[in-house]
Amino acid sequence: MPHSVSPVGIVRSCFKEKFAIPRQPHLAPAARGVLELLPPFDSGDAVQGLEEVSHVWLLFLFHQALEDKPRLKVRPPRLGGNRSLGVFATRSTHRPNGIGQSVVKLDKVEANRLWLSGIDLLDGTPVLDIKPYVPYVDRQDGATNRIAEAAPEPIPVEWVEGALVLAREHALRLDEPLVELIEQCLAQDPRPAYQQPEPGRRYGARLWDLDVRWHYPRPGLIRVLEISPSD
Repeated sequence: MPHSVSPVGIVRSCFKEKFAIPRQPHLAPAARGVLELLPPFDSGDAVQGLEEVSHVWLLFLFHQALEDKPRLKVRPPRLGGNRSLGVFATRSTHRPNGIGQSVVKLDKVEANRLWLSGIDLLDGTPVLDIKPYVPYVDRQDGATNRIAEAAPEPIPVEWVEGALVLAREHALRLDEPLVELIEQCLAQDPRPAYQQPEPGRRYGARLWDLDVRWHYPRPGLIRVLEISPSD
């Protein structure tokens, strides 16, 4: 039987486009955003007691990846895009009902908004539900996943001097850990694993209201080239 759902809030995120968003939460602790609650959940009653919680589960919609036809198999980027797995064995954005989940750090609770960090959600993401993280049941010390046993090894990130100066200036303007955000996101290597870019090829992503440009001067190294305001 079909069911309809309505969002309880909308995320205002540092990530303005899908490229360079970490593939899992907490890989970029400096990634921050605000969950703006929608009526009738914005009066304060719905979040009473949440100040006692350090982390929350967010159930949300992959609103830019919704599909009419379900995918039974997908090709996870972490596996190089060459290995096909059943959709239920992955956390691919191509979900049967477009539903994602992330556990994120809850930094501050207000009546009509939640301040979050360690997020992996695109700006404008509709959130369907919020649930407190309960360590004694949510953490399973004996759990295993042989497909993804450990976090990817981070890639070193270096800066062109002028780009680092500008990043620090914009960090003060935004009151955000911008340098850390850029380094944490790029260290995960946003490219599909099968790509082998030429040193001259530039990549870019939007973080907050800025365009960030970088390249791969040699395998296993990222160099941030330019920081500029988004058009």
